[in-house]
Amino acid sequence: MLRIHFTGDDLARTALASEPDAMWEVSISLHRLQRRDTGVVFGPWRAQVLPRIPPSLRLLSSLAPAKGYCPDFLTPARGASRAAQIEAFRSTGRETIRADLGEFRRQNPHLRLPSWCARLADGDSETLGRLAHAVDTYFDACLNPYWERIRTQVHRDRARRTAVLADGGWEALFRTLHPSARWSHPVLELDYPVDQEMHLHGRGLVLQPSFFCRYNVTSLVDPRLQPVLVHPIDHDPGWALPALPGAETKALTVLLGATRAQLLDAAANGAATTRQLARSVHTTPPNASRHLTALREAALVRSDRHRNAVLHTITPLGLALLNGQQPALPA
Repeated sequence: MLRIHFTGDDLARTALASEPDAMWEVSISLHRLQRRDTGVVFGPWRAQVLPRIPPSLRLLSSLAPAKGYCPDFLTPARGASRAAQIEAFRSTGRETIRADLGEFRRQNPHLRLPSWCARLADGDSETLGRLAHAVDTYFDACLNPYWERIRTQVHRDRARRTAVLADGGWEALFRTLHPSARWSHPVLELDYPVDQEMHLHGRGLVLQPSFFCRYNVTSLVDPRLQPVLVHPIDHDPGWALPALPGAETKALTVLLGATRAQLLDAAANGAATTRQLARSVHTTPPNASRHLTALREAALVRSDRHRNAVLHTITPLGLALLNGQQPALPA
């Protein structure tokens, strides 16, 4: 059981992260990669990346097993760019590494750390550099090709939870984080592999959506670090499937124009704001708004106002056009 203890200041400082965190996605995706229960959500991704896994993955998988605790130092500098996170990773102090490896042994007594971890615990910068390079190489090979799709689905999930927060407050939002979530002021309880008490002490809590988080929430062990709760999101099961065949993509682009075709494709991932769709297709919000107006007038997308935001979704006609199918006629 994980028990998170809030004060009034903590609730005021609790926030929803706006982006997926690269280092958390590296760590948690390694769980998915090593398990065989990936199913329809992660199965296609796993099948696609297995042939291109870099040899250095064996270094990472030693510290990120299929189940269980991963050292806290694998997920540094939340909210920073990936380059800054990797640099923070390279700068991890020896005492921090020793403490985290000790926690790894305590929580994973059935696993044996490889011999090079002794050099890592002694502060060997070359070994730490090799591990940082392995993180970078793995991300480039296995996550970066899908990163925009991952960001789009995280943005969609955040928009949904923001709407829940606006309608029902923090108690309603907390219930969306996991089926086991129970809020009894001032404590949030969630099912967890071990018993852990998290006292926020006025620092607030970062709610970090994770694309590859599937079954349970996770967090850091070190109480000195910024409190974070990593939680699953809802997924589009076809997120990792190949894009439209080249001929269909070209025809759709000729028909609609490149930006409108990309916006229509992005809208198929679920309700999103103009800003989120603009970011996903690398254009400005005003330009995206102009193209979305045209798509809406053609009945390919619909736009609904929810409080202070307008959410765009693809229509059945738009989805049929996107998939190269004949739209269903009304009875």
